[in-house]
Amino acid sequence: MPDKLITVAEARELVLGAVTPLGPERIPVVDALDRVLAEDIVATGDVPPFAASAMDGYAVQHGPAGRTLAVVGESRAGTPYDGPVSDGEAIRISTGAAVPEQASAVIKQEDVRANGTQIVTGAPIAPGDNIRPAGEVITAGTTVLRAGTTLHAAELAVVIAAGAGQVAVARRPSVRVLCTGDELRDPGDPLRPGEIHNSNGPMLVALAAHLGAVTTPAEQLADDRAATRTALQTAIEDAAVVIVSGGVSVGPHDHVKPVLGALGVKERFWGVALQPGKPTWFGTRGATLVFGLPGNPVSSAVTFALFAAPAIAALQGAPPDQSAVQAEAALGTSVKRNPRREQAIRVRLESREGTSVVVPNGPQGSHVVTSLSGADALALIPRGDGQLEPGTRVKLVALPR
Repeated sequence: MPDKLITVAEARELVLGAVTPLGPERIPVVDALDRVLAEDIVATGDVPPFAASAMDGYAVQHGPAGRTLAVVGESRAGTPYDGPVSDGEAIRISTGAAVPEQASAVIKQEDVRANGTQIVTGAPIAPGDNIRPAGEVITAGTTVLRAGTTLHAAELAVVIAAGAGQVAVARRPSVRVLCTGDELRDPGDPLRPGEIHNSNGPMLVALAAHLGAVTTPAEQLADDRAATRTALQTAIEDAAVVIVSGGVSVGPHDHVKPVLGALGVKERFWGVALQPGKPTWFGTRGATLVFGLPGNPVSSAVTFALFAAPAIAALQGAPPDQSAVQAEAALGTSVKRNPRREQAIRVRLESREGTSVVVPNGPQGSHVVTSLSGADALALIPRGDGQLEPGTRVKLVALPR
């Protein structure tokens, strides 16, 4: 390992500085869930496009209570009444239906007494009562969503309401995950002495896919230099992001780092003042990003969250400030500090006496994969002596799922 370790913030800056966002593609809006907008969405018309009733009742001209009005028609959603409403007339109307011409208000059905083809108003009606004016939600020409926005279900609804049938979104980065180690076995396989199941591969693939990447099943590499070179060369030529779990240290069977150098991958950093995650490696070849993450499962998840996740988001055009560490919370318990390295502890949110605090989510060893399950975030504990006391505010980083 190098003598001088860089900080988490410096490492994140180097990663994001190496990202070249992918170009856009245009797809149907119904296929755009979890994609990132590549251009602003501007409303093509008003929403609603016409004055609409806010409830079931009668479209009328405004006036006092006690009037007897003749019911001369009906306006339903999708089937508007064709004609004006005169004084002394009423149009039965359903929620969301278009308000007829000259009607200045809608009286709720519970505020009238029906009598055959007539109603008697039981309440005064002011202009505009129970009417949603055209453009109340969105006005034509308004920018409703900005480029860089991730389209979750609610955002899809906004885009469709604004009139878009297709959207320009960032292309999804291809991510390849490779796991090194003769001791690794596939999920469910019987274990011989010294072997473990490969949890890192499926976990890292799932995390990348959740962030919008195009993934394939993780590839497992034996501790063999020739095999490592062949697999890494193929991955680097095929993918926008290559993630290697394990093999980036300095042991006799750690082949990843020298192989990456031989393949022309330029090292950007190796070693971060971070617990867990110290031996993290990052490099580039052209526009391809290569991450060498530690093999311990928690270290792998933590370094993915801190470094790979922001890169995958940035490749899809996410704004730089989206990757910044901005959230804070108070500690609910004391936390011992590391004098030399910043800590990323897995925490869960709890409510105590009406205040939200964060507490460690179980034992924090880099091998304790159960500390990830149920954790709400990573809390960054600055390096230093002693401990942080309850109530100390700490920075939080989202923990991808």
